[in-house]
Amino acid sequence: MSNCIFCDIVNGERDVAFVHHDDSISVFMDIQPVNPGHLLIVPKMHAAYLADLDPETGAQMFRVAQEMVEALRGSGLKCEGVNLFLADGKAAMQEVLHVHLHTFPRFEGDGFGLTFSDNYFTKPPRSELESAANSNSLSS
Repeated sequence: MSNCIFCDIVNGERDVAFVHHDDSISVFMDIQPVNPGHLLIVPKMHAAYLADLDPETGAQMFRVAQEMVEALRGSGLKCEGVNLFLADGKAAMQEVLHVHLHTFPRFEGDGFGLTFSDNYFTKPPRSELESAANSNSLSS
């Protein structure tokens, strides 16, 4: 795809620090890391959203993520835990419209966090959860 920075990267058109390549996935260091060791796991085939990705490539992303988590924990970088983050759509903070899985080491006091609206602390009624679970698009 034209004008996709991740397509350029996986095609070797940008200078990045690669960590892993296989037939369908590339992994490289994020240039704006949450913490040292922040990785991006990116399918080589362009897909803007997770639903656009073929299921086997999606599964391979998570197999590679497992390997990368193990590598981060053994790397010598400060790593007391690991977050995996996949944003799907602009409202979810997806900045590059090419599926990618952030994998970053975490440690106590690293300054990263999530913020929640006040609504988060009020549990919805069970009927609302059941209704959402039984919607046509979710139940299979």
